[in-house]
Amino acid sequence: QVQLMESGGGLVQPGGSLRLSCAASGRFFSINNMAWYRQAPGKERELVADIGNGGNTNYANSVKGRFTISRDNAKNTVYLQMNSLEPEDTAVYSCHLDIRDSVTELYRTYWGKGTLVTVSS
Repeated sequence: QVQLMESGGGLVQPGGSLRLSCAASGRFFSINNMAWYRQAPGKERELVADIGNGGNTNYANSVKGRFTISRDNAKNTVYLQMNSLEPEDTAVYSCHLDIRDSVTELYRTYWGKGTLVTVSS
């Protein structure tokens, strides 16, 4: 059974930085796309950034130049480095992984439970 463990959320002042991590564990063949989503209070969930197996990345316009997504395939982990944080970045951040099953070899989507990021003075 696949499990995702997120860490790194918390309270930070405007202009500060945080680094989120999401590690996958269990039995699986490989991980394809890895992504971070966020949902702010009263708003719909939105894609923040994603990274393909080859390292190609995609960012929401609102975080370009401030956030960096990366992955460590040996550790089955995706990271989100968040710099110059703004109050508008306050949200629950969840990781989203496309994981290939070790038996069926079919891809299945897994979500982390979410970690709260609060940007406030």
